[in-house]
Amino acid sequence: MDSKETTVLRSRLVDALRGHESHVEFDDAIKDFPPELRGTKPAGAPHSAWQLLEHMRIAQHDILEFSRNPQHESPDWPEGYWPKSDAPPDARAWDASVEAFRTDAREMQKLIEQPQQDLFRAFEHGKGQTLLREALVLATHNSYHLGQLVYLKKMLTAED
Repeated sequence: MDSKETTVLRSRLVDALRGHESHVEFDDAIKDFPPELRGTKPAGAPHSAWQLLEHMRIAQHDILEFSRNPQHESPDWPEGYWPKSDAPPDARAWDASVEAFRTDAREMQKLIEQPQQDLFRAFEHGKGQTLLREALVLATHNSYHLGQLVYLKKMLTAED
């Protein structure tokens, strides 16, 4: 059974992953992203919206699976974490990526909320990583790239 402090910590971690408080929420960042601009990189931008979305999905899936599956093998770094094309391959790819991201986000949140999951114990299959560390890495990683998505959308729609 969790201490009161650990229960509060679990709640705060889930809030951070959801984007509550000082972080941008996923659905707010992708809301109304114009389909015709999802593969566009404005001058000076290193990534398109599609590349950011897919990178976030791939990284989140990797962190989730590493946290719950000792046999999981991570993609090669960095090429395995980024899509090869600037644009989605077809009209359905964006929606599929969004839904996969949401599904994995819910799964990670459920994992964190389980009292039998020790937030502080190092994974036997890792190099000192804990569920707490993985949750924090995921929250900060997603927050960073969601901010990029919001800014990218502003840049792209201001050009219209």
